[in-house]
Amino acid sequence: MIERLLIIATGGTIDKIYFDDQSSYQVGEPQISETLRLMNVGFEYEIIALMRKDSLDLNDEDRERIRATVAGADTDHVLITHGTDTMDATAAALGGIPGKTIVLTGALHPARFHDSDAVFNIGCAIGAVQCLPEGAWIVMNGQVWEPGKVRKNRSMNRFEAIR
Repeated sequence: MIERLLIIATGGTIDKIYFDDQSSYQVGEPQISETLRLMNVGFEYEIIALMRKDSLDLNDEDRERIRATVAGADTDHVLITHGTDTMDATAAALGGIPGKTIVLTGALHPARFHDSDAVFNIGCAIGAVQCLPEGAWIVMNGQVWEPGKVRKNRSMNRFEAIR
């Protein structure tokens, strides 16, 4: 059982707001706050909107900032909402932080879309962060992966194991 969860929002598709059919967008406020409010979760949580970036725009300095925030947190359980294109690189950068269970999740469709996978992925990630041992993990499409053992399959629009 989790007593308190730190949620770090970094941006990505889950928080995107589209303005027209030409895919003009910006990364908006973290949508996980609305999702958790509507789901009436039974645990305490804090949301830190660390950045609002598409994951393709994240760099090593951003990943170090995420790592420092996780390492300095006063809770053992951390959920990170992240863009799907470089989620694996960030998860790998978070390895080896002692005493922390870190789960990264996101969405292949913005949370604001009625057909979004965001709520499902967030729910799976919350369950996973409570059950997994310490380390960094990726939770997408109803599955849990270790960094380096998963990739985004763009043509199938889902995550899959690296074979």
